[in-house]
Amino acid sequence: MSSCISAIGTANPQYRISQQQIYRFMVGAFDLNDNNASRLKQIYAHSGIEYRYSVIPDFGKAISESSGFFNSSPNLNSFPGTGERMKMYRNEASSIAAEAAEKCLKTMDGDLEITHLITVSCTGMYAPGIDIDLVEKLGLNLNIERTCINFMGCYGALNALKTADYICRADEHAKVLIVCVELCTLHFQKENTLDNWIANSLFSDGAAAAIVENSSRRTGASCLTLETFYSEFVPSAKSEMGWHVGDTGFEMKLTSKVSKLIVKHIPAVTSNLLQKAGLKFEDITRFAIHPGGRKILEAAETALGFTPEANRYGYEILREFGNMSSATILFVLQKHLEDINAREGENILGFAFGPGLTVESIILKRLGDA
Repeated sequence: MSSCISAIGTANPQYRISQQQIYRFMVGAFDLNDNNASRLKQIYAHSGIEYRYSVIPDFGKAISESSGFFNSSPNLNSFPGTGERMKMYRNEASSIAAEAAEKCLKTMDGDLEITHLITVSCTGMYAPGIDIDLVEKLGLNLNIERTCINFMGCYGALNALKTADYICRADEHAKVLIVCVELCTLHFQKENTLDNWIANSLFSDGAAAAIVENSSRRTGASCLTLETFYSEFVPSAKSEMGWHVGDTGFEMKLTSKVSKLIVKHIPAVTSNLLQKAGLKFEDITRFAIHPGGRKILEAAETALGFTPEANRYGYEILREFGNMSSATILFVLQKHLEDINAREGENILGFAFGPGLTVESIILKRLGDA
């Protein structure tokens, strides 16, 4: 008995901003001299990102024109605190999450009754929370079973899929709606450090929703079955990636060592995953790597020996959307789910990475019409 992803829907806020515009904003925000502006330009030029999304328009404007959320004073000297950022999250997140969920549900049978709701986010929290807001916005049953997965970072969606898999294997009638929503850009930090340069060059806002159901009772057409999960974390690398609550939002720590650590540790995780699944690496024909950045995608290719073409959906999502934390891997899986050239029975190897340093992995299988 297995479970499957039958539908995926995605959504982004209204402000689509080019990476070049964001670069110009950052030069002003950090008050960079010509030498450091040139260094930052290289980071942006090699990011693999062309556009990102935000719930606020500021990143598309010069510092002198900044308005709304970030103050227009020189170098953003008046800066919003964590409480103000959480208020913005509460005002904006549920609408974007609901849009993704509605797109997902629209592709399914109109009589589908959602029995479980799993929400995922690491960029905001409040109570009553986004799960309650979604029940009301989507008109779900008030007795729906709700689970919230918070503060797990970019691999949170894979933990949500794992939880949904457990539910659907235990109850063949269960219909689980997963909704990931991340407003990463609310947590822009202006302290002039390399970690902040890197984090501010990558992150974006977005939401993704997925329906997971028992494969034997699936109502969707093509689907991705959830075959095998495997996770490990590297205690010695705990300091290389972190997400901490500060006085001016959540502070991201992301060092340049992360991609090297992925090269070092992902082969063993892959071996353990394949052994658990009873597969060989040659049985894998597609890859769904969380595009945390171009270097992370390249690190996975280097470590496992597959081509950028096999990893193309990761690059496409990174280029068009940036890193939307937990929602991003569902954007990638949507590409696989909707690919009309995909073959029946293809195995997809997926990875997402986060604080720990955690390597979360999954094998999915492509199935055709029910």
